Formats: sequence, structure tokens, C-alpha cells
Amino acid sequence: MNPEAFKQALLNENLPIGPNKMEQFHKYLLLLQEWNEKINLTAITEEEEVYLKHFYDSLKLARFVDFQKGSLTLCDVGSGAGFPSIPLKILFPNIEITIVDSLKKRINFLELLVNELGLENVHLHHARAEDFGQDKQFRGSYDVVTARAVARLSVLAEFCLPITKEQGIFAAMKGAQAEVELDDAKKAIKILGGKIQKVETFELPQDAGERSILLMKKVKSTPKKYPRKAGTPNKNPL
Repeated sequence: MNPEAFKQALLNENLPIGPNKMEQFHKYLLLLQEWNEKINLTAITEEEEVYLKHFYDSLKLARFVDFQKGSLTLCDVGSGAGFPSIPLKILFPNIEITIVDSLKKRINFLELLVNELGLENVHLHHARAEDFGQDKQFRGSYDVVTARAVARLSVLAEFCLPITKEQGIFAAMKGAQAEVELDDAKKAIKILGGKIQKVETFELPQDAGERSILLMKKVKSTPKKYPRKAGTPNKNPL
């Protein structure tokens, strides 16, 4: 997907794209390519693949969550090189975003990226998701919490539901095995205060594969003992 096809795809979906935002995506691509030579941010670096498998894929969430209403707060857990939160922020500048990542080198890249793109109301935290989720400042704070290709759903739920507001949304962005992961995670989601709303499955253009977005509503507060200490959710999922 070249930049023009990317732009046209967004226009076809009535998403707000224009010359200034296209320039921001171009800068994003160049910085990603430059920094990927220094630290491992992503295996996907070719222009057409970045536009399709990172930028466009990230923005598919806007089909299922209305980012144009009010000033939403979004937390992206394990964002890596900024996906999906930075593409969403470019398209919807009204969102206040928080990014949590455990690797300081990635946070350093994101600090530069945010500055170069002129993005405001972006908060970057170098932290383990488990520690972040136990911080009283952040628990139950976000309208939308996202995670893309970070861990299996039973683990992600323990990272993400504690920081989701009651009546807020946790959106897990997954590949083709989403339904299998969901079966394994139903118990964890219920314990942590979530309820499955829907699973949206779609094909990316150009035979780039199947994707699923699992949308969970936070229907009650998460018990205080979750998330458990760092490393435990991965070793011993709920």
C-alpha cells in the first residue's frame, strides 16, 4: 500500500486525512526506518508494508471506536514503535494518549517521534505493565486501552483491564487466532471486571492477512490484587 493508496483507503472510510497528516505519516516512516537501524523496533520497514501493516492496520480500530466524540483518553500498553496509538493520535489530535513500554530505548524513540511530529497531550512511561497497573494514579483512568500483538489475551487482560475506566473499552488487536485466545481468556476477563462486547474480524487489503479486534467493556472494578507482580501474569495466566 503506497501513501496515495493509504490516503484513498482512509478517505473511502470517511476518516479525517489531509496533506498535513500525510506529511506526519511520511516523517513517521522515515524516523522509524532510521531508528530501526539502531534498535530493533519492527521487522517491517519497507514503505508499502509500513503503510499497510502498521499505519493502516492501527487505524482500523477507528471503525469500531468513535474517536471523534469529546476528548477521549487512550492508553497503549506495550506500544513498541507507537502502534496503534501514534497513528490514531495523528488522525484524531483530540485524543489524549499515554504509552507504556518496558524498554527505555523504545521510549527514547517515541519521545523524539512525538517531538518531531508536533504531537501534544502525549504521555510516555517507561514501566512494566504490571507495575503501571498497580499505580493508583493510573488505575481505572482510561476511556480506551489498547494493546497490539503484545501477549496472549489472558495475559493482556491482566495488563489492561485494571487501568480501564468502568464503562470504558479495552481493545485487543489480534491476528487470525483471536477466537482461540478468547476461549482461553474468558475466565480472566470476568475476574478482572471485563465483559466481551464483540469480536470484529476483517481481511487487510493486498492479501496481507486476517485481523481481529476484540472489544471488551469494563463493567466492574478490578480486584486490587491485579495485576500481580511483574512476570507472574506471563508465567501463570489466570
